[in-house]
Amino acid sequence: MLSFASGETQPELLEETIGANLERTVARHPDREALVEVATGRRWTWAEFDADVNRVARGLVAVGVGKGDRVGMWSPNCAEWTLTQYATAKIGAILVNLNPAYRTHEFSFAINQSSVSLLVAATGFKTSNYRDMVEQTRQDCPSLRQVIYLDTDDWAGLLAQGEQLPPQTLADKMAALHPSDPINIQYTSGTTGSPKGATLTHHNILNNGFLTTELINLTQDDRLCIPVPFYHCFGMVMANLGCTSHGTTMIIPAPGFDPGITLRTIEAERCTGVYGVPTMFIAMQNHADFPSFDLTSLRTGIMAGSPCPVEVMKRCVTDMHMSEVSIAYGMTETSPVSCQTRAEDDLDRRTATIGRVHPHLEIKIVDPNTGETVERGEPGEFCTRGYSVMRGYWEDPEKTAEAIDDEGWMHTGDLATMREDGYCTIVGRIKDMAIRGGENIYPREIEEFLYTHPDIEDVHVVGVPDQKFGEELCAWIKIRAGAAPLTAEAVRGFATGRLAHYKIPRYVLVVDDFPMTITGKIRKVEMREQSARALGLSEQRP
Repeated sequence: MLSFASGETQPELLEETIGANLERTVARHPDREALVEVATGRRWTWAEFDADVNRVARGLVAVGVGKGDRVGMWSPNCAEWTLTQYATAKIGAILVNLNPAYRTHEFSFAINQSSVSLLVAATGFKTSNYRDMVEQTRQDCPSLRQVIYLDTDDWAGLLAQGEQLPPQTLADKMAALHPSDPINIQYTSGTTGSPKGATLTHHNILNNGFLTTELINLTQDDRLCIPVPFYHCFGMVMANLGCTSHGTTMIIPAPGFDPGITLRTIEAERCTGVYGVPTMFIAMQNHADFPSFDLTSLRTGIMAGSPCPVEVMKRCVTDMHMSEVSIAYGMTETSPVSCQTRAEDDLDRRTATIGRVHPHLEIKIVDPNTGETVERGEPGEFCTRGYSVMRGYWEDPEKTAEAIDDEGWMHTGDLATMREDGYCTIVGRIKDMAIRGGENIYPREIEEFLYTHPDIEDVHVVGVPDQKFGEELCAWIKIRAGAAPLTAEAVRGFATGRLAHYKIPRYVLVVDDFPMTITGKIRKVEMREQSARALGLSEQRP
């Protein structure tokens, strides 16, 4: 049986814009709670939230922003981020998400590549002084004509200008929009070359947010804790759009992720769901006060963003009361989710796979060399096709053609297998796969095994240069608090007789942290480079 599957055709896809969908929710639940910002104590009902979205939207129109114009958003998580997301959608402006970790080079690249005309920005966050970076680069960004700083009088000034416009102005703008219009540009942090701007439409991201949360049974009675960043699809699509399409309360625990604050928020706000990448759940589960928090209100949530360790997922179910927790898999270019586990799935499917194909999508696993669909159980490249695939990379037809083939299939670069029951497992990246003496090794398999060691809190495995075999394996290990140090010999002893000899890491580095992006994705390219330097290994191959 070939590794191909197509999703259900129910529920039907939403054929409307993001603004129209929001207004339907507001009409159904005007007085229910829509948004909570824990850091400031601010709260909005749906009617209040929509009124503030409209004020921002009219303000943007008043300062000259029109349909198709690019509006940059450079800020950690805050209520204004969410308001701006929906305001730009209502007037047809294209929101350009800027990573809060960007420095001047990355910032100016994104601004210039997408020709951002107006920027909404915080003045600073953690070690980033956004105002300084904007001023340093502004002369090199000719398209950028206006900057609105959130924590200054600029924001109030924007809203005041909008008050001068009649409500009908916004209604007219919304009436001129179509679900197929591009509404969002998200820059993918590729490991080589410049970032690429994935261009997404109302239809792409509204439906993906809606369907992802349909599969965790989200309703107007749920309260979702959102510690994942809004600049990424996990925050603005799977969380915000998932919530607004169901009337679910959005709860922002903090501007950036903090495990203690997230746990306190879940308890205080009686959250029924929480999202996170694996490193976030690991941090929460290993927080010193974890046992003292009352998490019994939790029912569901989503773990995604990078491979989800089985042991961590099991603790979500047993220790965090997330009986209906889901794993989702996807990429920015596909809005993002392509596969997801279901609430009714048994523990094996919900802890050992990325789920099965999403509604209204097709997936297949192909031989990366021939493009032929492989048999079920055989590894190959994960490909997906359907409503969720991006319009393309902004003003980059060459890169678009490399990613999306002539038949509309998005090639992800991820290595996966499809089981007989249609559930899939990610076994690594094509670029992450190590080849030792001709044997293909998928680091994910070794990582999952090492997670079963009682003293290992987190682990990531990379291939490093070897003169004899081409590559050997190096395990980066973070040890649980209070555990004795682990040596390479001890790790190899734990694996001997339980893993094939060529899968046992030759090198072990005990570390406190891993190099990662702001979204919690591990930077394995950087890990390989650091490993080779630390171990004095040559990049030469035999």
